[in-house]
Order: sequence, then C-alpha cells, then structure tokens
Amino acid sequence: MRKITDEWGKPMTLVYQSTRDANNKVTASQAILQGLATDGGLFTPTSYPKLDLDFEELKEASYQEVAKRVLGAFLDDFTEAELDYCIQSAYDDKFDTKAIAPVIKISDQQYNLELFHGATIAFKDMALSILPHLMITAAKKHGLKDKIVILTATSGDTGKAAMAGFADVPGTEIIVFYPKDGVSKVQELQMTTQTGENTHVVAIDGNFDDAQTRVKAMFNDPELRSKLADQQLQFSSANSMNIGRLVPQIVYYIYAYAQLLKQEELEMGEEINITVPTGNFGNILAAFYAKQIGLPVGKLICASNENNVLTDFFQTGTYNKQRPFKVTSSPSMDILVSSNLERLLFHLVGNSAEKTVDLMTALNKDGVYRLEDVDADLLALFAADFATEEETSAEIKRVYESAGYIEDPHTAVASAVFQKYKASTNDSRKTILASTASPYKFPVVVVEAITDTKGASDFEALAKLQEISNLPMPKAVAGLEEAPVLHHTVIETEGMQVAVENYLGL
Repeated sequence: MRKITDEWGKPMTLVYQSTRDANNKVTASQAILQGLATDGGLFTPTSYPKLDLDFEELKEASYQEVAKRVLGAFLDDFTEAELDYCIQSAYDDKFDTKAIAPVIKISDQQYNLELFHGATIAFKDMALSILPHLMITAAKKHGLKDKIVILTATSGDTGKAAMAGFADVPGTEIIVFYPKDGVSKVQELQMTTQTGENTHVVAIDGNFDDAQTRVKAMFNDPELRSKLADQQLQFSSANSMNIGRLVPQIVYYIYAYAQLLKQEELEMGEEINITVPTGNFGNILAAFYAKQIGLPVGKLICASNENNVLTDFFQTGTYNKQRPFKVTSSPSMDILVSSNLERLLFHLVGNSAEKTVDLMTALNKDGVYRLEDVDADLLALFAADFATEEETSAEIKRVYESAGYIEDPHTAVASAVFQKYKASTNDSRKTILASTASPYKFPVVVVEAITDTKGASDFEALAKLQEISNLPMPKAVAGLEEAPVLHHTVIETEGMQVAVENYLGL
C-alpha cells in the first residue's frame, strides 16, 4: 500500500482537501465520517495514488480482490484487516451473481457493465453496500462516541440503497428525502416499505434539486451542528458527495476492463471509452479517477436526459441551471445542479479552492458560471450529449430487437447517446457502458417501449416484463405490492429541517 511522504520522507496518508478551503485537509477516514466539508465543499484528492494496475494479474482476480487493490490505495489510513472486513461484509451473497458486476456484450463495440445485481437492483448498491462498514470502522478508528445521522436527498435510488445498507446498524440514524412526484412507483414503494427502527423516509413537494439544496444547507448550519453536538449526534452523507461513496465506484471500471481482457474482447493496453448516464456526476467522476490511476481510457461520454445542463456545460463551457426542470422516464438523472461536478471543476482550475469558490458563488447567486483558464487536456477527456424521451424509448426497443437485451431507461439514455457519439465521431474504440439499474425498476417505461402499448400499472408491467425477458423477478420487487407501507410523511420543502429536528428530538 503506497504512502505519500512529506519533504523529509516521512510517510503521510493520502490527503483529501475541501474544494472550497485549501486549509481544510483530512484523511480518508475523516472525510468519510464528515461526508460534506463544513465549509460547504467536497473532500477531494489533491494527488492520485500510484498503484500497479497489472492487468495480467487483475484479469484473474475476483471483484473483492480488485476492490482491495483500489480501496487500499485511496483509503490508505485503513488497515489491511479493516479493509478486508469491509470488503467481505459488502460484496457477499447480497449480490445475485459471484461476478458482482458482470460485463455483457451488446455489440462489437458496446459492453454493458451491469451494476444492478445488489439488494436494491440499482448501481448505488455497489458503493452503499460498503459505506456503512467503512463509516463504522472509521468511527471506531477515531474513538467517535457520537451517533452518526445519515442525511441524504435522493432522486430515486440512493435513498433505498442507503437505507438497505444502514437499516438497524448500531450507532446510526438515516433520514431520506425524495421528490414525491419525481420517482417511479417501484422506487417509491422500495423506500416507503423499508424496515429498520433507525430509518426515516420523507416525501417533499419539490424536486431533487430542492431536496439536495436543503440537505446541504443543514450540513452547513453552525447552529444546527451545535444542537446535534449537544445530543452527541453528527451528520454524515450517504450520497456521492461522500468520498466513501465515490471511491468504491472506481473499482468496477478497473474490474470491467480486466474482465474484457479475460474474455479476449480487448488487447492488453487497448484504450476504451466509458459512457455513463449522468445526473449528480458521481458515477462518471469515478471513471475519471480510474483513468487518473492508469485505466486506458480514451473518452468519457457524459449522457444526459432532457435535463441536459451537463451537455450544454461540456459543449459550451457555461453551466446554467436556469432552465425548466423536467420530470422524465429516467428520474435518477432529473437533476439541474450536479454536485460532484464541483470536484471536477476543482481539478480543472488546478486544484484551486479559491477559484472553485468563485464558480460556486456565481452558481448560487446568478444560477450560471462560465469556465475560463482551465486545464484543456482534462476537459477534452469528456464528450457529452443527451437523449430525448422519444429517443430513450426507441433505444430500449432497438437494443431489445437487435441484441435480445433489455435496458432500463437510464441505461438506454447512455446507449442512445453512445449511438450519437459513434455517428458523429467515427470513434471505433470499444465502449464500456454503465448499466445502472435493472429494467424491473422501471417496468412501465420498458414494457411500453418494447410492446408499443400503454396503460399497464407498475405491477401489471412487472408481470409482462417477466414474460418478455424470461428472467426471474428480482427479490427487490417480488412481493413489493403486498409489502406494508411504513413511511407516510409528506411535507413542504421548507419543512425539511423541522422534520429532521423532530426525528432527532432536538
């Protein structure tokens, strides 16, 4: 495990700095415990670990072994024994395949990396299966006596995956906010039927950006922080603003490349592209970090739905959130303020907290900022486009008819954007496409696209999807219709902090 050294050669742990304060530097375990920096920034590596990505060795390695190699480099103040415990606790029979994240060939150029074989059938399971173990281990490491309160906003999948991970974990409470009319029925029921004495689920009348803005404000409220401390409580985050959520996502890109080598679909050292359906920018940022530590990546293709603020950003250099918010068939991407983009901005401006603060201040004040004087080579790694609702539906049908494979709407957005990218660039590199959710999570959208029929309920569509796909219905949705709803709270967005204080008895 490689250690950074100071100017005298003394070993140091990898440094994570807030994107908004050059003096706010912590170790990996401290960053995981805090979640979000108290100055409002995101803890981000200022340098990258040097690790030997020996793909001759890695192509024979298990997912768990690849995870240990990557996490050992990025989370280098965890001991080997601590990492072994966290990895083995996370990547076990909760996943319905020993491969954990299998790679499926769709065409000679497209390989779907299936990230939905965990307990909640969405890619968030890949990191949220390990985050509770990392967090509790970090708390013990630092002698923390406070109860950890996981406070998170979700656009549909993070909430359920986080609750599944933290349910009844000693020393934790978890409070999840989601947009009442901004998730699928299956997503909503997965959350509102969640068991666990320490789980709390709240629907708000706004959208995901409203929820995320309020959550960030609570993290940054010194008066609320003081109230929590008086009761021996502290906030932490379960979404990809927490570096402990982001780093485990790097693993599966390294693993996917190794598996393609093993399947003899790639030559050693051959460059690949990675296409990611993108909302909050965490999943594609993990692919960016994978490249920084040695994964042979040509282009990172950022795929958006009709909330195409990121497409405009990469194509024009201007980020403008002042546009209509659209509710689409790919709700986990219905986001106009992509929080993790702040980490990329930090790197683009030379790891300057001062410049990053200026950009974020402009976004909060004016709703817009423009990139100037940035690292052009880093920016050139990215391509971006978006898919309309009609294009997404057509792509679900096209892939089903051409490959016999059923994509969920988020994966179909990425697939449609990849087709556009190929047509416009003639780039012939093979592409790993992040398949972020099971089609069973969005049955109505998928069945309507494939059959050209409308009107089925979610549960009628589930049965039809099983018939079409010949795949067993995942445990995550089987019996969901009969499961008792345990969480009924619906509030105005402005009432989020009051709800949190009530749950915690502040």
